Amino acid sequence: MKDKQFIKTNYHCHCTFCDGHNTAEGMVQEAIKRGFSILGFSSHSLYPFASSWHIPLQNFDAYCGEIRRLAQVYAEKLTVLCGFEADYVRNLSVPDKEAYRRFAPDYLIGSVHYITGDGGSFEADGSEESVRRGIELFFAGNAQRAVQTYFTLEREMLQSSKFDIIGHPDLIRKQNCKVREKLFDEGADWYREELFATAKAIASAGVCVEINTGGMARGYLDGPYPSPDFLHILHEMGVPVTINSDAHRCEHLDYAFDEAIEYIKAAGYTELAFYTADGFHTQQI
Repeated sequence: MKDKQFIKTNYHCHCTFCDGHNTAEGMVQEAIKRGFSILGFSSHSLYPFASSWHIPLQNFDAYCGEIRRLAQVYAEKLTVLCGFEADYVRNLSVPDKEAYRRFAPDYLIGSVHYITGDGGSFEADGSEESVRRGIELFFAGNAQRAVQTYFTLEREMLQSSKFDIIGHPDLIRKQNCKVREKLFDEGADWYREELFATAKAIASAGVCVEINTGGMARGYLDGPYPSPDFLHILHEMGVPVTINSDAHRCEHLDYAFDEAIEYIKAAGYTELAFYTADGFHTQQI
């Protein structure tokens, strides 16, 4: 990471337009201090709906306008891109470029946060208590079925939507770490089948996978998303990767990036993807 030729990027950042703690300009200024080449903003979006942590509908134009203003003001020091972390919710919201056409985003991150079961849904990255309660209420206590539904939704998203980067592709693993009792066995045959099926769908969709250090920054995980097992499968299928920190605070913009480089090297990767206005490129690591 000390190589001056290295193109340092982060496409997964949240500011005060959604649930971030810092203004977009504050994050841009911090990114410049930390030697970034490209910073992409990805406010949470449930378009055409919203929740308490998604960007409100009435603020979409203001968000896009501010990010593009910053792109002009800081053009000589940093490339600033305007994107969305767009949620996939069956029959409600899709991370598809056509759906976001009026905002002309530079890129989209497609993510699954909500796991829908019988009569309701819960957030995959909610608290341990809320996840366990959601499994009890909407999956009759069957954690395996809830996890399988999560990956099914990801595959639906990949098959039905056109976006650029898939966000934290095994987010459901968040509450399988540092808790009193694991929700499920990551070594089970059924779980590995889900990983293989989802990796195949990712490869077919032609999207990039983020190595997401956000769970580490917030103290939930000891390593990034996706897991080492999942990452090896993705490498075997030729899926490109990029490093994002899912930053909600300035100080997390490049959290554990050096560790993430070593992490992807251990999986067999020799290149890292980065995104510009004309698409994806790669650089050696």
